[in-house]
Amino acid sequence: MPRKNLIRNVRRIVVKIGSSSVTDNGIISGKKISSIVADVAELRRRGYQVVIVTSGAITSGAGSLDRSVKNLTIPEKQAFAAVGQTILMNEYRNRFSRHGLHVGQILLTEDDVKHRTRFLNARHTLETLLHLGIIPIVNENDSVAVTEIKFGDNDMLSAHVAGLINADLLILLSDVDGFYMNMNDPEPVEELYAINDQIYERAGGSGSDYGTGGMLSKIRAAEIIIRFGEKMIIANAGTKGVLSRIMSGEKIGTIFIGKDKPLPGKKKWLALRRTTGSLVIDDGAVKAIKVGKKSLLASGITGITGNFRMGDVVEITESSKKRVGKGIVNYSSDELTLIKGKKTGEIKKILGDNVFPEVINRDDLIVY
Repeated sequence: MPRKNLIRNVRRIVVKIGSSSVTDNGIISGKKISSIVADVAELRRRGYQVVIVTSGAITSGAGSLDRSVKNLTIPEKQAFAAVGQTILMNEYRNRFSRHGLHVGQILLTEDDVKHRTRFLNARHTLETLLHLGIIPIVNENDSVAVTEIKFGDNDMLSAHVAGLINADLLILLSDVDGFYMNMNDPEPVEELYAINDQIYERAGGSGSDYGTGGMLSKIRAAEIIIRFGEKMIIANAGTKGVLSRIMSGEKIGTIFIGKDKPLPGKKKWLALRRTTGSLVIDDGAVKAIKVGKKSLLASGITGITGNFRMGDVVEITESSKKRVGKGIVNYSSDELTLIKGKKTGEIKKILGDNVFPEVINRDDLIVY
């Protein structure tokens, strides 16, 4: 399909900029940032709303202090991020101001999007910035984040941000031209509609010396975007006018396309939540939620793993371990151990009258 047709209805774009795309040999590159800023400014002139997710804070901080980013301790990374954030934002602010545009900084951790209320607060802030014509520039809050509340890399952060603001398109700018199915292919794959084991195997490997992401993290982000029912493009930041040319319909990079109807906001939030356990369900329950579009009942559950509480998110699998979906449970793991395989009448005898008719309501359920 012509690329122009695939992006025809795009209005809101998240652009993720990798560390290698804003630095040269570990030092912030004003030339590279100026090029990207000019490209984003052109998108704004065409009427697109743009949110930037930028890497480079730790690299900028380390470079300004004449330190290497290799083999840093966590406190050193946090300290260099604190130094680098100011440098990086000042570069963006100065260069966007030359185009008459204002910027606003948003620092996030996974904790900020894990809880529904904080997720909505972050969304409202981003929506307000966009409404005011201000370009939000997002980064992970590396100066305070620890492993338990980190996204892991900015590819994953950008997928979260795309879900946060219901973006129509995520563009990952890096130092690669796209996704190559085979190492010797002269051109990257043009279009992908699903992520399978072969793609994951081909994507294995780490990123550059100055970034935490590689192709594997980009494919993980693509899987999330496809699940959203939206679109994502991997392209080379070094391609002149790359963003403008992509939005003009040129076949630049690899586009990942969600075939299903886009998920509503709440289910996008659910799709991004980590699971704390899993439920194994029988064939009848699989058919009920996949074909019949029903809620999940206790009678269809055959196995439970993990410790979780009411309101947590759990994975749902078939007996073969194949993933079916995930959802928000109305019961704890201890309660489900008592009532799995039971009908409503039996559940009341075990837990009393104050019970839920469904283990996972359809509105709180995502089916893969």
